[in-house]
Amino acid sequence: MIGALIYLLIYLLVLGIVLWLVLYVLSVMPLPPPFQQVARVIVTVIACLVLILLLLDFAGIGLGGRPLLR
Repeated sequence: MIGALIYLLIYLLVLGIVLWLVLYVLSVMPLPPPFQQVARVIVTVIACLVLILLLLDFAGIGLGGRPLLR
């Protein structure tokens, strides 16, 4: 159980760093305002879906494939 918590923490840290990096790159890129906002929303939604899948897998209610955290 402790090992699964450590793996979950590592996954969350990596997800947070990747999300921050992608959002930073999107804010630096000279995109027109509607495209930049849409890209930020898409990246945030994808990160939230990955987070939900990780938490479901941790709770044992995964998608039926091989568990990530075990």
